[in-house]
Amino acid sequence: MDSRIIQGRLEDVDVISQLFNEYRQFYGQIDDLPLARSFIAERLSDNSSIIFLAIDSHGLGLGFVQLYPGFSSISTKPVLNLNDLFVTKHARCVGLGVKLMKQVIQYARDHGMGKLVLETQETNQPARSLYTSLGFEVDNDFLTYSLDIKR
Repeated sequence: MDSRIIQGRLEDVDVISQLFNEYRQFYGQIDDLPLARSFIAERLSDNSSIIFLAIDSHGLGLGFVQLYPGFSSISTKPVLNLNDLFVTKHARCVGLGVKLMKQVIQYARDHGMGKLVLETQETNQPARSLYTSLGFEVDNDFLTYSLDIKR
């Protein structure tokens, strides 16, 4: 499959938003393109996330990955939290997920990150296989807790 990966910019907001909306639906959220566009536009405007976008030769979005920079107090190094990885149905099984992840790993190396961290659903075997194949290890030392804050 013909594709290239670029770092997402504000002018790519429509293509990224479409993918982000599909990604959210994959995780059981309702179809809400205006919400997806608003969220992505804000992330790109305030530089609070780093997005890599896979597109074909016609500019059609094939997949994306979204990263949030942070720090580790324990290692005292910067870290990247890989929060979102999505490849469209018609672009799966051609190595695009690997290509996106290799771009992220290279970005992390180039920017002196101490660690790249991510979470995935225990039942998401294709993602787990991808991450393991790239050298990611399951962290058995720390548990993830969350608390939904309702307004």
